[in-house]
Amino acid sequence: MNSALPPSDKGERIAKIMARAGLCSRRDAEQWIAEGRVAVKGQVLTTPAVIINNPDDITVDGKPLPRVEKTRLFLHHKPAGLVTTAKDEQGRKTVFDSLPAGMPRVISVGRLDLNTEGLLLLTNDGALSRYMELPATGLKRQYRVRVHGRPDPKRIADLANGITVEGVKYGPIEATLDYDAKTANTWLTMTLREGKNREIRRVLESMELKVNRLMRLSYGPFSLGNLPEGGVAEIPYSQIKHSLPGFFKQPTKD
Repeated sequence: MNSALPPSDKGERIAKIMARAGLCSRRDAEQWIAEGRVAVKGQVLTTPAVIINNPDDITVDGKPLPRVEKTRLFLHHKPAGLVTTAKDEQGRKTVFDSLPAGMPRVISVGRLDLNTEGLLLLTNDGALSRYMELPATGLKRQYRVRVHGRPDPKRIADLANGITVEGVKYGPIEATLDYDAKTANTWLTMTLREGKNREIRRVLESMELKVNRLMRLSYGPFSLGNLPEGGVAEIPYSQIKHSLPGFFKQPTKD
């Protein structure tokens, strides 16, 4: 039977419950529902506008929803050449293919494109991922960028006022220059809050600057530090709570 369950005054939206279980993001949950993969008490859903009182009633692909575990967050030093997706349609190797054995089921906090390296946060809690990604949360992302050429210092400074590229508005970007007199390259440190798709590359390409290396150094209060390429390190739960108090003040977290 394909229909939505009646709403309830209690409980939570099903996509939120699925995300918090670490199974997927809210966006993915909504897509899975549209594909007919999610059922409640055996009733296949056709809309994510459903309030659930008991997560045990949910099945995905015929399997019960994983039990909600304690929130965990990991630092990962993503190498260039990996895609940040659970499964790639082109058959390319993904970040999740190369994680150490024994890792729990995790999703990424945001994404890094194929050729971007550096800090990628991984969590078993989809609600935390969403919280950290939201522009309203305002977490800064800092990058180290190498470009071919000599940027115009004034145009780089003007990024602090935001910029529009091909009709897309990007918010303020903090950028500093570090020239290398021995090469034709220039290093920049760039800090932004929005993290739109390929934001740094598109902004710099609008200045006729070709990015030839891009590394994320930090995301909010969490830094890459000396973590080796491909490495994973878990952040202590106490540090997560201390660093992201706004998330744990939400009614769904204790």
